[in-house]
Amino acid sequence: MRNFKLLFLGALLLATTSVLAQRKNRNTPVIPSVEIAQNPKLVVGIVVDQMRYDYLTRFWSHYGDGGFKRMVRDGFNCKNHHFNYAPTSTGPGHASVYSGTTPATHGIIGNNWYDKYQDTEVYCASDESRSTVGTSSDAGKMSPHRLLTTTITDQLRLHTQKRGKVVAVALKDRGAVLPGGHMANAAYWFEGGDTGKWISSSYYMNDLPQWVKDFNTSGKVQEYKKAWNTVKDIALYLESGTDNNPYEGLFEEETTPTFPHSTPNLLSKTKDFEIIKYTPYGNSLTLDFALEALKHESLGTDIITDFLAISFSSTDYVGHKFGVNSKEVQDTYLRLDLDLERLFNTLDAKVGVGQYTVFLTADHGAINVPGYLRDQKVPANYLDMEALKSKFTEFQKYKYGTTDVVKNISNYQVFLDHKVIHNLDIDLDDAQEEIAMELLGYEQVNQVYTASQMWQNEYTRGIPYILQNGYNQKRSGDVLLVPRPGHTSYRETGSTHGSPMIYDTHVPLLLFGKGIKKGSTVSRTEIPDIAPTMAALLGIAFPNGTTGKPIREVLE
Repeated sequence: MRNFKLLFLGALLLATTSVLAQRKNRNTPVIPSVEIAQNPKLVVGIVVDQMRYDYLTRFWSHYGDGGFKRMVRDGFNCKNHHFNYAPTSTGPGHASVYSGTTPATHGIIGNNWYDKYQDTEVYCASDESRSTVGTSSDAGKMSPHRLLTTTITDQLRLHTQKRGKVVAVALKDRGAVLPGGHMANAAYWFEGGDTGKWISSSYYMNDLPQWVKDFNTSGKVQEYKKAWNTVKDIALYLESGTDNNPYEGLFEEETTPTFPHSTPNLLSKTKDFEIIKYTPYGNSLTLDFALEALKHESLGTDIITDFLAISFSSTDYVGHKFGVNSKEVQDTYLRLDLDLERLFNTLDAKVGVGQYTVFLTADHGAINVPGYLRDQKVPANYLDMEALKSKFTEFQKYKYGTTDVVKNISNYQVFLDHKVIHNLDIDLDDAQEEIAMELLGYEQVNQVYTASQMWQNEYTRGIPYILQNGYNQKRSGDVLLVPRPGHTSYRETGSTHGSPMIYDTHVPLLLFGKGIKKGSTVSRTEIPDIAPTMAALLGIAFPNGTTGKPIREVLE
C-alpha cells in the first residue's frame, strides 16, 4: 500500500512538473537566430576593361537571358556608378575596385608614371626582383609591391587564416596582379607574341601547376587563331556606326576595317598570338582558363569562401583599335554576354545556385572617337601634346632662362625640379601658379590645378574633387592639366580614356547571388564603394585604406 502511494505521488509530481514546464514554454519567447554575415562558397569579381555603362543599355535587345540580363533580373543594378578620380586607366581602375580607395591612398596613379625620386618611368606592376614563371621572357617580372594598401582579396585571406583561396586571371598582367592583392594564391596572365602561354611570377610560385602546363599544351589557344565574323547578322547591328569608316584601325594587311577579319596573322596557328587580344576570342580564352582554375584549384567546394578575380581585357583592346561606335565593339559585347552565361551556368553546376556572389564593373569608360564627334558637329578634337610641349619649352626659356625647371610631362601632369627652382630662389608655390597660368592660356587646355591647391583644399564635387582623389602627394606631379571636353591626346582611330570627364567615369556595377537584393538605384555610387560593400556582406575587415562606403541598398 505504501509503495502504491509513493508511486501515485511520483506520477502526480511528474505530471505537475510537465504542466508547469509546458506553461513556461508557452510564455518564454523564442529567440530567432541572427545572421551577422553571408558565407558564399565563392565570390567572383569581374572587371570588364573599358566598359561604358551605356554598353549595357545600347546592346540590351541583343543580349540573351543568361548573361547581363540575368545579373540585372536576379541582382542589383547601380545605374549611376562612377570613378571618383582621374586618371581613369587600367592599373588605377583595378587597384581602386579591389582596395576600396583611390590613387591618393593606394598609390597606383597610372599604368605607368614618372617616379620623381628615381627620375625614371615605372610600371604599376613591374618588379625586377622577381622572375618569370612559365616562359623565358621578362613578361612575368611582376608583383603588387607598388600597391600601398590591402585589397578585399587580402582581407579575405587574413580573415580565413589563409584557408580561403584567391586566384586572379586576366590577359593583362596588371589585370591579374592588382586584383589578387598581396596575398593571392596565384595570379595568371597571357603572354602573346609568338608564345601564346599563360604565365605567372615567382612572387606567387616557383613553377606552374600541372593543370596550367596542360592547358598551355592543349591547343586551346591555337583554336582561337581564326577568322572573326559577327556572331549575328551584321545587318542587325543598328546600334553601331557603319562597318567601313575612317575612324577605325586596321589589322595587318587589311585595306578596310570591315568584317570578316581574316588576315594571315589571325589565321596563323604558330605565331602572333598577341592578335587574339584584339578579338572577342581573348575574352573566351580568359574564361576557358578561369574555369580550369575553378576546377583544378577546387574553388567554391567548401564552406570557407574563396575568391576568383576575372578581368576581361579584350574589350579594351577592341575599343582602342576600333572605337566606341564600331560594330566590332558591339560584336565583342554580344560574345561576352554568351561567355558570361557560360560562366554562370558553370557556377550553378559546380558551386551551386545561390551559393556564390558575383559583382561586375569596369576599370574605366572611354571617349567616342573625337574625329567622328567632330564630323557630327560635336565639340571634339585631338590635343597635340608635342606642340604644347614645344610652346611650353619656349615659355620656360623666357621666364626662367632654362628648361631645367621641368623634369617630366606625362599623364597630363607637369613634374618640376624642386632643386633647380630652389637654386633660382623661386618659391615653389609661385612657380606652380606661374606655370599653371601659362598652361591655362593654351587653347585645348580647359582647367589647371596645382599641387599646392591639392594640398591646401578639400574639394567635394566637380573636376577638382576627381583630380584630388587621383592626386598622391608622394607620386603625383606639381601641375595637373584637364583637356577640353571631347579632346584627348591619341591617334585618330579608335577610342581611349584617362580623363575626369563623365564618358570616362560612368561604368556599370552589377551584383547578384548570395546576400544581394534584387533592384536598382540611380543614386550616385562610386568605385571605392565596391570593396567595403563586399566586406560588409562577408563580415570581414575593410581593406586598410578604404575611403568608400558600403552600398546599403545592395545588401540583404
